[in-house]
Amino acid sequence: MSTSTSCEGAKPQVRPTESGCSAASCVPLVQSEQDVAHMNTDQSQKRFRISNMDCASEESEIRRAVDSIPGIEALRFDLGARLLTISASQAALPDALQAIRKAGFKPEPIDEDANTPSVTPTAPATFLDIWGKLLAALGLALAAEAIAYAFPATTWIKALGMAIALGAIFLSGFGVYGKGLVALRQGRVNINAFMAVAVTGAFLIGQWPEAAMVMALYAIAEAIEARAVDRARGAIKSLLALSPEQAEVRQEDGGWLRIGVKSVALNSVVRISPGERVPLDGNVLAGQSAVDQSPLTGESLPVDKGPGDEVFAGTINQASALEVRVTSPASDSTLSRIIKAVEEAQASRAPTQRFVDQFAAVYTPAVFALAVLVAVLMPWVAGITWLEAVYKALVLLVIACPCALVISTPVTVVSGLAAGARRGILIKGGVYLEEARKIKAVALDKTGTITEGKPKLVAFEPIAPDEPEQGVELLAKSLAARSDHPVSKAIAQGLAVKAQEVEVFEAVAGRGVQGVIDGHPYILANHRWIEERGQCSAPLEARLAVHEEAGRTVTILANRDRVIALFAVADTIKPSSIEAISEMKALGVVPIMLTGDNAATARTVGHLAGISEIRGNLLPEDKLKAIEEFQGRYGVTAMTGDGINDAPALAKANIGFAMGAAGTHTAMEAADVVVMNDDLRRLPETIRLSKRTHVILWQNITLALGIKAVFLLMAIFDDASMWMAVFADMGASLLVVFNGLRLLKAVK
Repeated sequence: MSTSTSCEGAKPQVRPTESGCSAASCVPLVQSEQDVAHMNTDQSQKRFRISNMDCASEESEIRRAVDSIPGIEALRFDLGARLLTISASQAALPDALQAIRKAGFKPEPIDEDANTPSVTPTAPATFLDIWGKLLAALGLALAAEAIAYAFPATTWIKALGMAIALGAIFLSGFGVYGKGLVALRQGRVNINAFMAVAVTGAFLIGQWPEAAMVMALYAIAEAIEARAVDRARGAIKSLLALSPEQAEVRQEDGGWLRIGVKSVALNSVVRISPGERVPLDGNVLAGQSAVDQSPLTGESLPVDKGPGDEVFAGTINQASALEVRVTSPASDSTLSRIIKAVEEAQASRAPTQRFVDQFAAVYTPAVFALAVLVAVLMPWVAGITWLEAVYKALVLLVIACPCALVISTPVTVVSGLAAGARRGILIKGGVYLEEARKIKAVALDKTGTITEGKPKLVAFEPIAPDEPEQGVELLAKSLAARSDHPVSKAIAQGLAVKAQEVEVFEAVAGRGVQGVIDGHPYILANHRWIEERGQCSAPLEARLAVHEEAGRTVTILANRDRVIALFAVADTIKPSSIEAISEMKALGVVPIMLTGDNAATARTVGHLAGISEIRGNLLPEDKLKAIEEFQGRYGVTAMTGDGINDAPALAKANIGFAMGAAGTHTAMEAADVVVMNDDLRRLPETIRLSKRTHVILWQNITLALGIKAVFLLMAIFDDASMWMAVFADMGASLLVVFNGLRLLKAVK
């Protein structure tokens, strides 16, 4: 079957570590993935492509095959790409490969220098490669049926019919049959074992035409299903095609040369012509253009880019040529990190997926035992012949195949992840895709999340009369220019003087920045820090109050002895934030503002945005405590932020949403969902996508089990043929696959 498998390991709130698997999986055998990073020096990771590995049960077979081999640290499966990554000692790797081959699989080494984090591309199979063989198998199966009905059952006719039936089985499912025999020899029960028993049993009781037809129909339905599932995986794998393979790089003599992106060094200058994709992350040195960032962020409109602005690999330059200085290698570009995050997301299992896996682990051997009981007891209980009883048991085996149940969850989860990625919502695991529907409260950072995050300097007031105004501006500009905080950037951009050198510069989280200029220490601080230093006074408080009541953020310049000046910066609320907060309330989610800004500014912005619970003057540790409080009060709580200060709260929340995280490593690592632009509406959209995913997951489980139950009863108590059995099984599988694919239409 075409499905995938997985394991988890992350937040204790929602991601308990599992070793069982079910969707493009990462399967720790001894340690967690974090431990793998600290393996002994003789440990290595090797990737292999296994062409006949595409089902959850096959992944389990490989795990069992290597489970007893010492030195195996971890296995990582990507069943969609038929990839296996083995983390093992040099001594253990050959033993592991031998065990995998003995289990009936053929691991082929993958080029470790491949440019992409996914599988090395292979030539696509042609129509004749796949369907020519399957249609020929179906034709032979029909011929076997025709011979059985049209001619008398002489020895030669039987021999001819059986030969034709064997040809159909060979063309359509000999690989499945072979793996089934291996599974039976090793005492394992899976779909391959079911099919091997059913086909062998049908031959032994003289039902060779039906055996051939079952295998042919099974193979055709499996190919249709694989094609459908590939649609979901293809939506994610299409990310790999976004980045060009070459870049035009400036040479030492001033000329330009096209070379592979992997060979481009940091700080190289690349030229991007109109209509070309950006090859690497970088900062614009020269040129003005509009860049289409929709492949990464889901933004509908191009973004204007000029000198100093960031551009990201995979985006499209539209208007005019740009010269860009490279800031990240190809292996660590924003696009590369998105692809890696999506691949890891496919390796995560939602709670429903874990339930299905556990259920299937009991269901499969139970059905096999039931089939044996039907074959043994039905002649005594129902008075039918032994051949009829065996036939019923074989029909039951085919009907009861757990494929539809096992595949019902991975295809739905992958479709949901792909739908989110298309909208610029990077969900880092099926567990978060499903858990988001349970969110009861969302804590929102202010700057960059609710507001534009691009404040402007609107007021400058000298406090120390003996300080020259230009000198004060120079001090503030020098400190602010060294910080990447939006408020500091606004101050630096709003002051026309030229910055000078700052020594011993330090950013103090939740307070401001400090440094030494011309041998004297200065700070550029928020209200809290000035109070902690004992430098507040009644006149200063009065001035601050005026600005804070107007919703402005005030930053204060001071030295060791006194306050020198204050700078007021104003930010504006995004129209999309007001709409998003309204949508959250409609979904029954409580929005809460948590900000390090002063309480007055926070109240002004919060009330304009439609938020009633507002907390200001918060340090990172205060936000962390607030998340813990909300989890106790409301239940499942999300945190939404965009900076390093928000990282602790993002990690503590049940689900962390990083806003505008393109290029921000810390936020991307701490968050569970990355919104690749600054649109807060993606948060309620994620909740709606989660709700729809949950509904479809349980629709699929109900469909799979319901169809199985009806046909199981028919197989035992009524006339049901193997034809009906394969149609029931594969029909259920295709039904749940196509139902899951409905999620590929992004929820708006």
